Amino acid sequence: MYYKLSGFTQRLTGSAPSTAYSPQGLKPTPPPPSTMIFATPTKVVSESGPVVEYMGTNKVPEMQKLFQSQDGVPVHLKKGLPDKLLYRTTMALTVGGTLYCLVALYMAANPPRK
Repeated sequence: MYYKLSGFTQRLTGSAPSTAYSPQGLKPTPPPPSTMIFATPTKVVSESGPVVEYMGTNKVPEMQKLFQSQDGVPVHLKKGLPDKLLYRTTMALTVGGTLYCLVALYMAANPPRK
């Protein structure tokens, strides 16, 4: 016997196989879209005004050489002093935050006696 959820009583009731395999709220998948709704080409905003081109140089090959070089330096420190400062600041904040959490846990575990 096949069952489905009754929308009125919110209990299982007997049903036909076709309704049991298509329960309430579930619908068959829609067919794929047939044609474009807007067939006219759209105009990009940059086409109406002056053409603005990127005037910089492509730095990707230089960066690839820098980061893929086998010099024994970790990737997060390859760019020199700024990377070292960021790394050390992050480590200092991490250690400081860990110590602060441990002190707060100690104070919470041992409240002052009256």
